Amino acid sequence: MKKIITFFSFLAFGFSTAWAQPDTTDLLSLVGEPTAVHSPAIATFKGTRLINFHTIEVPGERSLDFRIAHRFGPFNEGGYNFWGLDGGASIRLSLEYSYDGRLCLGIGRSSVDKTFDGFAKYRLLRQGDHRSPPVSVTLFSSIFATSLKDEDDRIIGVNKYEKFSSRLSFCHQIIVGRKFNEQFSLQIAPTLVHLNLADALEDKNDAIIIAAAARYKVTQRMAITAEYGWRATDYSNTKYYDSFGIGVDIETGGHVFQMHLTNSFGLTENQFFTRTTDNWGDGGIRLGFNISRVFTI
Repeated sequence: MKKIITFFSFLAFGFSTAWAQPDTTDLLSLVGEPTAVHSPAIATFKGTRLINFHTIEVPGERSLDFRIAHRFGPFNEGGYNFWGLDGGASIRLSLEYSYDGRLCLGIGRSSVDKTFDGFAKYRLLRQGDHRSPPVSVTLFSSIFATSLKDEDDRIIGVNKYEKFSSRLSFCHQIIVGRKFNEQFSLQIAPTLVHLNLADALEDKNDAIIIAAAARYKVTQRMAITAEYGWRATDYSNTKYYDSFGIGVDIETGGHVFQMHLTNSFGLTENQFFTRTTDNWGDGGIRLGFNISRVFTI
């Protein structure tokens, strides 16, 4: 399947403020003309995640976001496994909290590799705020720790996880997004994933990914979404594929329900960005969903 990724450049726009000449006979003129007020863009994306990827969004002030993510088996397992629904599934539970609506801290647990994760997310710039920047910028950094047991330790007495540091991996992103109008939003995120323990001795520990995500609002409560993570570097001799997904967001009161199709089984950045083993071209597509429930605390 051909790798296709389109890079978008964001066009900056300027603004100017006009000042009226003061009128000595009018006391109100002494304060000058009022400065224009810029409204920040809201709901560029409807949640903190689109399908697998993080978005520029963080929870609102004093908001706790409880999330459930679920992926079924691939369609190419055939009718015997009911096209993946009978096969093994992956699930992740997480909590994300923000006190001020800018800094978010989160924790999660994924069934894939029995992975615990923690992350920090900070909204550096918000489109339309203060001096009216044309884009929003969010910084993201996360750490992952697998709690898997090494089967070789039982069989041959060699444990690749003998050092705890071998269980760790990391992800860092600069997420740049723009809400172009009420319907269309786009973001691009240069991404670095570092694996303390690579797949093989000849593999590299660092992978660079360019992650793109888009949302198109169809109705007041429904939107079409898509995301693609292009692996810009060769870091492993194992055959992996770029993570790609399409989906639909449905807003229902305090919940956001996201249904999608994706070729990624893993639910954390160290998994879906660097270790996606299924290919859309041969039916390695999985049905999945995310459910988000936000509480004010």
